[in-house]
Amino acid sequence: MTFKNYFCLFMFVVSVAVFAEGNDKNEIEYTDLFVRHENGYNTYRIPSIIRTNKGTLLAFCEGRKDGVGDEGDIDLLMKRSEDNGESWSKQVVIWDDGDNTCGNPCPVVDRQTGTIWLGLTWNYGSDHLKGIVAGESKHPRIPYISKSEDDGLTWTKPNNISDSVRRDYWRWYATGPGTGIQLKYGKKKGRLVIPANHTISCEYKKFQQGAHVIYSDDHGKTWKLSDVARPGLNESQVVELLDGKVLLNSRNSRYRGSRALSFSTNCGETWDYVSYKSNLNEPTCQASIIRYAPNKNNDKDIILFSNPDSKKRTNMTVRVSYDGAKTWSHKRTIHEGPAAYSSLTVLDNGKIACLYEGGKGFRYSKIIFSKFTLDWIIDGKK
Repeated sequence: MTFKNYFCLFMFVVSVAVFAEGNDKNEIEYTDLFVRHENGYNTYRIPSIIRTNKGTLLAFCEGRKDGVGDEGDIDLLMKRSEDNGESWSKQVVIWDDGDNTCGNPCPVVDRQTGTIWLGLTWNYGSDHLKGIVAGESKHPRIPYISKSEDDGLTWTKPNNISDSVRRDYWRWYATGPGTGIQLKYGKKKGRLVIPANHTISCEYKKFQQGAHVIYSDDHGKTWKLSDVARPGLNESQVVELLDGKVLLNSRNSRYRGSRALSFSTNCGETWDYVSYKSNLNEPTCQASIIRYAPNKNNDKDIILFSNPDSKKRTNMTVRVSYDGAKTWSHKRTIHEGPAAYSSLTVLDNGKIACLYEGGKGFRYSKIIFSKFTLDWIIDGKK
């Protein structure tokens, strides 16, 4: 297994296309961060972005060498920015295991220690989704964890945590995609939570999907498995509400057209009943949900959500909620064309960043970094 621990610190400025409407609050900026057919990769997919304690942005994705699909030779990649996305480091490989599949980045920052924990998965590159789900593959998909204690410059060798966070009869396994959270308001303040999903071993066309989280109460030394939210929940993200509840917002594989929602009243250990009808339009796709405020720039209860607001994977949109994700009062499109997966974060200066898959004619043409203000969203359509 090849693993690269040390990264080039040389920073270079990438070209940025800016769209402006007259003043700072009505401005959105775009940077093409990972572009298809560049640097030896056929396609870049599965974006994830976080802000570290030092304000550094870490943008992760999968570099797929064999094509667009979820199998084959896939490496886990990253770029860093120390100036709120104005410039970016060269692309670096965090995990390359030859012809095998290394991916599904789902990082979480421990705000108390500064350590960045990175949830990952691995499987043989020769194994395909259908075979893994049906139990006909060489090996199931396995969860791993890596960490960085120097602001994302170096990473530990990924550690197999399957024994503690995976049930024996699960076949497919995916961390995120997106980001994890650290709890701030509930009884388990400081708990690290990484969302994930899985399938139960059975015939391919009859397989069952479920979502869960893995969590740590000792700053990442050990990880535990939550109860399962099912059926029909797939790729998930979590957000903590001000009353201490944790909301699991999931790709809905049971009913098309909306997100699947479940709540936890014990900090992510168990999940209540699943609601399959939300007021968030859903083309059966991954999405991102994060807390914007309270923070140092704003004391209101503000949650952000991004996904393709369409029946198809197109029209990447960011929404704003002021009532704990019950309703969404404002939204604005950031990409009208084909678009798919996304990841949100908040910059040190209070601006919002959305890292998403998109393009003019193909939704996986590139992974685009965009940044804008909360006012820019509010100035859009209600």
